[in-house]
Amino acid sequence: MKVSKFTSGSVAAALVVALAIPVISASSASATSKTNYSKITTASQGGGMTALANACKKEGQLNVIALPHYWANYGDMITGFAKTYGVKIDEANPEGSSQEEIDAAVTNKGTNRSPDVFDIGLAVAVKYLGTGTFAPYKVKTWNYLQGAAAVSGTGEVTPNYTGTMTIGYSGALGTITKLNDLLDPKFKGKIALNGDPLGSSAAMNGIFMINKALGGTFDDVTKGVAFFKKLKDAGNFINVNPTEATIASGQTPVVIDNGYIQANVVKQMAAAGQVWKTFTPASVGSTYNSAISAWAPHPACARLWMEYTLGETGANIFATGGATPTLWVQLVKTHRASAEGIASIGKSKVVAEAATAAQTAAARAYLKTAWPDAVGSN
Repeated sequence: MKVSKFTSGSVAAALVVALAIPVISASSASATSKTNYSKITTASQGGGMTALANACKKEGQLNVIALPHYWANYGDMITGFAKTYGVKIDEANPEGSSQEEIDAAVTNKGTNRSPDVFDIGLAVAVKYLGTGTFAPYKVKTWNYLQGAAAVSGTGEVTPNYTGTMTIGYSGALGTITKLNDLLDPKFKGKIALNGDPLGSSAAMNGIFMINKALGGTFDDVTKGVAFFKKLKDAGNFINVNPTEATIASGQTPVVIDNGYIQANVVKQMAAAGQVWKTFTPASVGSTYNSAISAWAPHPACARLWMEYTLGETGANIFATGGATPTLWVQLVKTHRASAEGIASIGKSKVVAEAATAAQTAAARAYLKTAWPDAVGSN
């Protein structure tokens, strides 16, 4: 499982002048009918934001993938972009993993069905850096996005938002105060992890969280895997990928997932007269990243989407959904953070400790055999 509640009110101008933040100049180039938008690496190379928006409108469509509407408020992000620029958005495989996003681009390369943009975890992002999978592009807010240069100095991949892993659960099950509570028979057939850790960043970070809570490190996840095996042996862990539907139906009343997803579940359940609680045994971060496919069939719209999601409008949408945008510190500093966003995540966020791409890759190499041995497969 990669609900939603932001009312998108900003328009295209917000991306051009409303930030009140010094931005990369976008006035040096002028677009022509011959501009190849698949090659530009900044908006200025395509004639600026207005030219980019016009080119996107001419393309008429944007293909996104693995963006469920309840995830980081993507429902309103998608609606806002489509309304602002008057283009159709094709949404594929909303519950897909980061790896499945890349696989879809490769499979559909050269067709109009191929994804234009990605929203992927760090390990998968780094795995494909320098392979020709991503089109380098630096948005106008690039210099103000936390961690952008550290991930990819060329702009192949750009960190967009982050959060903290947690355990969300139905209040009808009582209150969880320690990990061993999950071994209680009352949790039989009730505990789910968001995805397969071999391809899902959320699942991998879930294991890191459990492992850290048990005294493990990002370099050795054996304690975390052993605990999941205990849950499986007790009959409490189930190989079901939790979604908005499985939570609502009660099929997955305990979910190990991103905190910003759980924050929205709390509100949805409250609106339905139910209680959804969270328990965070250890602080582990979960950062996602935006990237443009090198084979994007709608290259102008792909770049415009990056500008929208990584600019002020997108940052406030992410924040209102409970995710911390990488532009947030700058928005708070310049007093442009929305009241809704501040109410949701606060004026500042301490970034939770996160595994490096190398540590994640090493953990996945171990999990390739250890995870199926411990809990089976989905």
